This record gives sequence, structure tokens and C-alpha cells, in this order.
Amino acid sequence: MTKGEDQVRSLFGISLSDRPRWQQFLICSSGFFFGYLVNGVCEEYVYNRLQFSYGWYFTFVQGFVYLVLISLQGFTTKQMVNPWKTYVKLSAVLAGSHGLTKGSLAFLNYPAQIMFKSTKVLPVMVMGAFIPGLRRKYPFHEYISALLLVVGLILFTLADANTSPNFSIIGVIMISGALIMDAFLGNLQEAIFTMNPDTTQMEMLFCSTVVGMPFLLLPMILTGELFRAWSSCYQHPYVYGVLVFEAMATFVGQVSVLSLIALFGAATTAMITTARKAVTLLLSYLIFTKPMTEQHGTGLLLISMGIILKMLPDNKPQTRSASTRRLKSFTKEDRSLVENGEDEEKKPLV
Repeated sequence: MTKGEDQVRSLFGISLSDRPRWQQFLICSSGFFFGYLVNGVCEEYVYNRLQFSYGWYFTFVQGFVYLVLISLQGFTTKQMVNPWKTYVKLSAVLAGSHGLTKGSLAFLNYPAQIMFKSTKVLPVMVMGAFIPGLRRKYPFHEYISALLLVVGLILFTLADANTSPNFSIIGVIMISGALIMDAFLGNLQEAIFTMNPDTTQMEMLFCSTVVGMPFLLLPMILTGELFRAWSSCYQHPYVYGVLVFEAMATFVGQVSVLSLIALFGAATTAMITTARKAVTLLLSYLIFTKPMTEQHGTGLLLISMGIILKMLPDNKPQTRSASTRRLKSFTKEDRSLVENGEDEEKKPLV
């Protein structure tokens, strides 16, 4: 029995638990790609065509849309199975990651950002070994798979770059901090799903959103973005329509991502979300028939090799009894560590 098969999972009414693994993967991945492809189109319209670059404010509005959609799904706080303090940790890390990523844009050019963002799966795999109650260890071929994916993605996405990566020490520190926080976030989410199988995707998203929204207020007020964004959107109210539509699509993507984490783990999910950039670019080349270079081909080849290597079965597949023993081996101390964030090796993170 592999991870996530011993609990009931569904995605917007579609049962996942009674389906083969490949169907689970296909359904969740399709939801993710749909949600974030629509998100990319909306962001292109709002940020580039309308010149509205209010990331904090748009995320804040998105949070309200999430709460409405979650309530329409029938979720209430009475269905919660984890304490609120668990989600305070998640939201603080998420806000920190978002802030560091946004701040690094002032110090790193586009090629440098792409290079760092493409490596996300590697710190996720490394961090999994230090999360209390998880202690994930990956077979050697999965590290090679991740490395092939990272190198291939960097080659593919930078093939059209007009400039070389420009590294600033401050920007490198900020984007590195964001990557560490992202790695901690995904693994902590996986640990919560694993240690408490009754945790639903809706609970995870609802609580993270409710707790996380206040974290957005401080940077919006300090930077003055709250007032500038409110004024701009007041003059162009149709922007809210675009934001609501984008949030609805992103909601599908977010719930799909949480389903992937619950069923397949943080590292596999990170590989999928990281590869999204390459898929988006590839679609643009196919749709608009843009010429592809040798570097594009090399990148795609490495990405394909990484994906194929990832799909290879382990030499020692995990049995149902092994999975059950792993779940039962989580002690009360492990549960307390995840909820309180008191792992000695990771105290500074939150």
C-alpha cells in the first residue's frame, strides 16, 4: 500500500481513493494544470496589459474568494481535525516565502529567478528528511531524476533569454530563503496529511487562508500598496471580475496540489509544479509555431529522462503492512513537534 491509499480522498466530488494510482495522478495533475494555466493568462492580462502590479493586494482578494468557494463546498470549522496553531506555522512560512520571493525581484533579473525557481524540488527532497513525523528518504534514482528535471528546465526556459543571469548577493539570499521556506511548507503539509489521515484538502486550504490573510496586511500597509491598489481598482472595477475568475481557477489548482501532496508526497508534487513552466512554454511554441532551438531540444530531452526515471518502480515496493507500521510509528511526540514546530533541527524556520 503506497502513501495516501489507506484514507479516503476525493477532488470536487470525484473519488480518488478507489482509483488506480495513474488515474489519481492524471486527475490531480489535470486540475493543477488547468487552474494555473488560467491563472497565468489572467496574470498576463492584469500585470502586463493593465500594468497593475499589486501582488499582495491581489492575494488578499483571492483569499476572500477562496473562503466563499470553500463554504460552498460545505466545509465548516466543526469538521477540523487539527489545531489552529498547526496552520499558524504554515501561514507564517507561506507569507515569508511570498515576501522573500517578491522582494528578490528587485535584485535578480529574470534568468536568475528562473534558475533558482527551477531548483525547488531539490530542497523539498532534502528537507523531507528533517521534518518531524515524516523523515522521508528517497531512493538514489529519484535524486538523479530531480537533477535531470532541474537542469532540463533551466536549459529550456533560458533558451530564449536575451540576457545572462545576474546574481546579487542580497537577491540570492532572499530567493534561497524563499526556497527553504517552500520546501518546509510542502513537507509540513505532507506530514500533517500523513499523521492525521482525516485532514481534508478543504481544511488545509481554509485554515491556511484564514490565518494567512492577516499576515498580508502588514506588508500592504508598510509599502502603501493597500491604498494604491484600492484606488486603482476603484477606478477600474472590472479588474475585480478578472481577479475573481482567476481566484476560482487557482482554487481548483490549489486543491489539486493539496491532493497531490496527500497522495504522492511533497517531492513528486514539487516536480509537477516546477515542470509547469516548461509545459506552458512548450504549449506556446506549439500553438504559435515559434521556432525551437537545439537548447530547447536538449532541455526537453533531459526533462523527459527525469520524468521517466521518476516513474521507475522502487526495488523494494512498500507493502500495506509497512505503510501501516510507518503510520503507527508516529509517536505523540512527533505529532506535538509538527503542531508546535519544535523540531530541534528546524527551530529557526518559524
